[in-house]
Amino acid sequence: MGSSVGKKGFHLYLLQLQQHPLRTKVITAGVLSAISDIVAQKLSGIKKLQIKRLLLKVLFGSAYLGPFGHYFHIMLDKIFKGKKDKTTVAKKVMLEQLTSSPWNNMVFMLYYGLVVEGRPWIHVKSKIKKEYPSVQYAAWTFWPVVGWINHQYVPLQFRVIVQSVVACFWAIFLNLKAKSMTLTKD
Repeated sequence: MGSSVGKKGFHLYLLQLQQHPLRTKVITAGVLSAISDIVAQKLSGIKKLQIKRLLLKVLFGSAYLGPFGHYFHIMLDKIFKGKKDKTTVAKKVMLEQLTSSPWNNMVFMLYYGLVVEGRPWIHVKSKIKKEYPSVQYAAWTFWPVVGWINHQYVPLQFRVIVQSVVACFWAIFLNLKAKSMTLTKD
């Protein structure tokens, strides 16, 4: 019975993804942002779930990550005319790593510091200046592999979902890194 419920749920999800791709990706990114924040809060030793922080992270996932990924992947497929040969996939990954990767990490760090933590600009700026290079370096050792698999093997309509699932774990890493920086800064 459990597998039939799961299959039916997955079928309904795929139907929503087909009929309402942007909305489905927005909701998915929000849910995955919530999951990653709950896990990050627990792993960082927070005893009582911080609901305001959780909601701010859901807002970030829903309002920014879902739509950004949706339109970015459509744009990449238009630029490269949907090709999947190895040279084209390498170009897509390179373009992604030189544009959206640094941009998304910077936006996350700004949002986390200014909105989630509510820190003054001068502290956020200092933290980003100190930590951004190591965050971006870590991204460049991890995300190109995800991008390669995503662009080579995953159909366009699922790329944001795959990226969102992996980003769920990446966000746990970023949250824990941000938390460790807060602890060493205070």
